[in-house]
Amino acid sequence: MLTRLAQRKNRFIRSDNIAFAILPLVLLPLLPQVWLLYAYHDWFLSHRDIIMTLDILYIVLARLLLLDTAIYIFSHIKRHFHIALLHVVMLYLEVTVITIFFYAVIYWFFDPFHLFHLNSQLAPENLAVIRSHDFILSMYISAVTFTTLGSGDWIPQTLPAMIAVITEVILGVVQGGVFVAILLYAHQNKEIK
Repeated sequence: MLTRLAQRKNRFIRSDNIAFAILPLVLLPLLPQVWLLYAYHDWFLSHRDIIMTLDILYIVLARLLLLDTAIYIFSHIKRHFHIALLHVVMLYLEVTVITIFFYAVIYWFFDPFHLFHLNSQLAPENLAVIRSHDFILSMYISAVTFTTLGSGDWIPQTLPAMIAVITEVILGVVQGGVFVAILLYAHQNKEIK
């Protein structure tokens, strides 16, 4: 069914170039949360476990239903093999960045020092620098988790953080497998115009 949708001439999105602009729209649900975080800080903190769980459910569904489907559709558009391969690689890079960024924002919203425990000894001045750059810390935790490097220095200490880490690792592993499968499929079915 998805292959027929990709090859239809009258499909809603006619070019995969628009995908580069559409995919970041997955991040839009985070904007109201920024407002909630600052306008209703106490309410936000008292409901953070529920909000974080909903965020995790949203990104998993968005990844599987929207982002990966879009990649599949655009990988089946007939064009020169090398251009198709380049587009698929660039789309997957964008999906990777969006996913890592989404999880980093979640970690940042809910305070990485609340969600994770530092399992190493740092000098007090280094820890102070890390505390003052908590978004960069959140990006680090997200990137290490998504790529399954798992250095072990940040250990989840809340149930929502554990769920977030589990889902992010699964998305990272699945993304690598799907990426290889799409490359193999594209190579086996290459068509040169």
